[in-house]
This record gives sequence, structure tokens and C-alpha cells, in this order.
Amino acid sequence: MTNPSAPPARAAPTPDLCNALALRKASRHLTQFYDRHLAASGITVTQFSILSRLRLHGPRTINELAADLATDRTTMGRNLRPLERDGLVAIQADGKDARCRAISITPAGIERARAARDGWKAAQAEFEARYGVDPARALRETLAGLVALDLPNPAP
Repeated sequence: MTNPSAPPARAAPTPDLCNALALRKASRHLTQFYDRHLAASGITVTQFSILSRLRLHGPRTINELAADLATDRTTMGRNLRPLERDGLVAIQADGKDARCRAISITPAGIERARAARDGWKAAQAEFEARYGVDPARALRETLAGLVALDLPNPAP
């Protein structure tokens, strides 16, 4: 007998042939999961990652931060705007090169990242409980290898 109030079981999706599509779908799915866990803190998992990276490594230029998080400068700029607007990061001229702008986490940003940490830990724990601790570790290692892979830019 089935439980009528239980959500229907999800059928396993058919794997995509395109590696990029498969990875993007999985990324969106997991990002939405983490964002739901972080919602009470008022930041997304992308914003949490930026704040955590700044807290861990100190001020970074936009280019350095974009490289650290494997994104492009334009996307990083868009991701920083709401953090700057909300006073969670400060953007100012870099002390080493006035042509560059340095991003640093503010005291409010440190507090927001701390407030979000419990949601992030809950998402980590739930994901590992559902996916498996060892498979999750192997997934992170595989993805790190993918990020490190030297993929050439196509010719124009």
C-alpha cells in the first residue's frame, strides 16, 4: 500500500548526450537545492561562495575572484552588484594597481556568511545523505579535475 500523501517518486532521467547540457542541468538542480537551504539568510549559494572566498583569502581583484570561482569577469561583476548594494562587500581601487578594483568582505558580509553557514551545512549534509558521502567526494574530485582540464578556446 502506498502513502497517498507521499510525493511521487522521480523517474531517473535519461542521460544527455551533450556533456555541457548534462553538467548545466545538474548544476542548476543542485544550485536550486542549496538556494532553498540558504533562503532564510537572504543570500544565494553563489553569493555565499563569493563571501566565503573573500573571507578565506582576503581582498581580491575582480579578475582574481572570477578566476578563483571559474567564471568570467562580466558575470562576476553582475554577481557582485547586489552584494555591494547590500553592504556585504566593498569595491575600491586596488592598492597595488590603481587601474584594478579590489573586492573585500565587510563586517556585515562576514555576519551574513556566518548566518548562511548553517543552511549551507544542512544542504551539504542532506546532499551527502541522499547521494552518498563517498560518491559526493568522488563527484567533487571529478569536477575539480574538469575545472583543471586545459580546454582550448575555439578559433574565431
